[in-house]
Amino acid sequence: MAEENRERDLVLAPNEYAFISDQTKGNINVYVGSYKTSLANTDKPVFFNNDTKKFERCSLEEAIKTFVTAPEGWYLVMKNPPKDGHQPKGGTNNNLAELNIGRKVNIPGPINFALWPGQMAKVLHGHHLRSNQYLLVRVYDEEEAKKHWGKAVIKTKNGEDNIEQINDENPDLTMGKTITIKGSAVSFYIPPTGVEVVRDDFDDEYVREAVTLERLEYCILLDENGHKRFIQGPAVVFPEPTEEFVTRSGIRKFRAIELNEMSGLYVKVIAPYTENKISYKEGDELFITGKEQMIYYPRPEHAIIKYGQKERHYALAIPAGEGRYCMNRKTGKISLIKGPAMFLPDPREFVLIRRILQAKQVSLWFPGNAEALAYNQSLQSLAQNDNIGFLGDMEIQQAKDEIDLYQQTNIIPQRSSKKQKVSKEIASDEFDRESTFTPPRTITLDTKYDGVVTINIWTGYAVLVVSKTGARKVVVGPQSYLLEYDETLEYFELSTGTPKTDERTIKSVYLRVLHNKVSDVITVETSDYTQVNVHLSYRLNFEGEPEKWFNVENYVKFLTDHLRSFLRNAIKKYTIMDFYANGIEIVRDVILGKTTKEEKRQGRLFEENGMRIYDIEVLDIRLSDNSLENLLITTQQDIIKQTLKVTGDQRKLVFTKESEKISQEVAIAKAETSSQTLDLEKQLTKKATELALQKIDSEVSASQKRLDAEKEQQHFLTAINEAIIGREKDKENMRLEIANQILNQEMMRIKAEVEAVVAKAEAVSPDLIAALQAFSDKALAEKMAQSMAPLAILGGSSVADVLSKLLKGSVIEKVLNLNKENE
Repeated sequence: MAEENRERDLVLAPNEYAFISDQTKGNINVYVGSYKTSLANTDKPVFFNNDTKKFERCSLEEAIKTFVTAPEGWYLVMKNPPKDGHQPKGGTNNNLAELNIGRKVNIPGPINFALWPGQMAKVLHGHHLRSNQYLLVRVYDEEEAKKHWGKAVIKTKNGEDNIEQINDENPDLTMGKTITIKGSAVSFYIPPTGVEVVRDDFDDEYVREAVTLERLEYCILLDENGHKRFIQGPAVVFPEPTEEFVTRSGIRKFRAIELNEMSGLYVKVIAPYTENKISYKEGDELFITGKEQMIYYPRPEHAIIKYGQKERHYALAIPAGEGRYCMNRKTGKISLIKGPAMFLPDPREFVLIRRILQAKQVSLWFPGNAEALAYNQSLQSLAQNDNIGFLGDMEIQQAKDEIDLYQQTNIIPQRSSKKQKVSKEIASDEFDRESTFTPPRTITLDTKYDGVVTINIWTGYAVLVVSKTGARKVVVGPQSYLLEYDETLEYFELSTGTPKTDERTIKSVYLRVLHNKVSDVITVETSDYTQVNVHLSYRLNFEGEPEKWFNVENYVKFLTDHLRSFLRNAIKKYTIMDFYANGIEIVRDVILGKTTKEEKRQGRLFEENGMRIYDIEVLDIRLSDNSLENLLITTQQDIIKQTLKVTGDQRKLVFTKESEKISQEVAIAKAETSSQTLDLEKQLTKKATELALQKIDSEVSASQKRLDAEKEQQHFLTAINEAIIGREKDKENMRLEIANQILNQEMMRIKAEVEAVVAKAEAVSPDLIAALQAFSDKALAEKMAQSMAPLAILGGSSVADVLSKLLKGSVIEKVLNLNKENE
């Protein structure tokens, strides 16, 4: 019982409230905390379901709700506000107040209160805007919007709270009107009552992103009235409330189109306008290339005409020796554009086409080329009308795109003119040229089947070109010829087989005009009614005017028929023996003419088509009757044997004569050689004698000349010796004279010295001389005794004895003896 009572107690803390339904009266009261009460059995807790808009029973804990709170910078969107503007009071039980059902108010924070039963509230964050963001607000209550328009919470970029800076003082606040709040002017916004912020359908956010355009970028705004605005960067683009961005694959901004002299855009004028003093009217077509405008921005008056997925038209590279067919869309005339050239056709007037060749034409013009045959068959299958004879490049490209799509998706493509929405993402100022090559740039040209029909004529061949107007022209190789669209190659027939017949002919357009060769077998009859088969090979050239070369449809048949008749008539004049022996010469003389010392064979000329046979080869001559041929061969063999025997004897005789003649000539040659040898020896002896005499004369003459020279030389030597002796004598005399003078001077000097010495000697007394002499002898004896001491020791005697022996008989001996006596 106590537990049930506790469950019936409603305890509300601050910031809590609960709805309690009185089952007896049907009223719903609001209990706002902090508050405590015990509920009666007739009181039931309920909550308001916002989805079903009904009150549903619940447990007491589920009925307790927290206050609706909007902090600073937030706001509250409340539906069914009270008429008196007061919310339930706190700490009490509030009876249901009268509400403005269906109304909605915006209440900026900070705010906190409980809700009345039946009220719905949603707390939203105030809308912060960057300079490239915006809000789209809509008027849902015209009267309330006008009353509270000035109460909106707005923070501008300069920090002022002034609604007049954002909109006019009296804005159009009609019900359902949408207004753009731009982030370039407003940094914070809370809408007033009567106005609501519209969510973005794209990302379900209130704040919308404006489009920031860089240079070379643009965007498109589509208004509800169908008008478009094209805005170029750099700019921040805010759409008007009735506008929306045009997107391609979810992308709202696009790159400007780069053009150059080799690219252009095909544009349709969809609205009249004037630019650079030039007026354009609706329906005009323009082809804008890089010569007029290097960077193209679309404009609302222009619609780009696309062929398939291609927007830009590029110049076509036509190499040298190639070309393209170009048809004038207005006149239907098809022209041939020859390379080398970069050809950018104006799509308003010209369209590039490809010529479709029939299978018969391909087999004649390009014999054995299965690839060319398959290509033309594929073009034929693409052509919508088999009688057209050509196909546009755009249609071929569209078919290729469809084939690529089929290969990628395995879905059979259906031709449709529906535009595919394609856009490119650009992240920088660089142009993406969609190339797979890297610097240095290289381009691969594969124009094998894209250009005009090209006929490659080899050396020694010619073709006949015929146009639909009847003009004829012969083209001689080697060269490549580009066919005009209305030109074809005329074919001719050639007989085949040996001998040549009309049963099997081949067709061709290439005529061999140099060193052509035609083989044939002709059956002729001789004067003795013998049939002979002659196997021939004609060598011929086509000369003269080229226009005559194709006058004969089957020149092989024409040649063989004529020469068969001619040869049969000529050989009829010869017997079988003569013809069988000289058949080759006879045939060559009949057809080519006889040769002379002055001129060669002239050959045979056909005036009808300028064909001249300049040589002929006779490959074989056979009789039709084998027995006659064998008999003829046997007869010829006998004749040959006899001829060979006679020829052998003649050769033997000739050999003998020549041998003897050679022996005689050898003997004569030897005798002549001996005679000439003796003559040579005589001449050599005579010449040797003459040479010896000449040598003797030369030696005598040389000896005489040597003697004369020596004699002459002796005279010169005598004179030279006399001169030398005279000079030597003079020198000796001079030396003697000088020596005498020196001797006289020396004698005079010695005489003077003697006289001086004598004078000095006379001045010295005899006693003084004796004393000085004794003193010097004594000193000398002492020094000699010191020097002889080692010798005395070695000899075993005294020094005095040794000195006495050595100085015996000298003056010093006296001195030694005197010393001994004194001792």
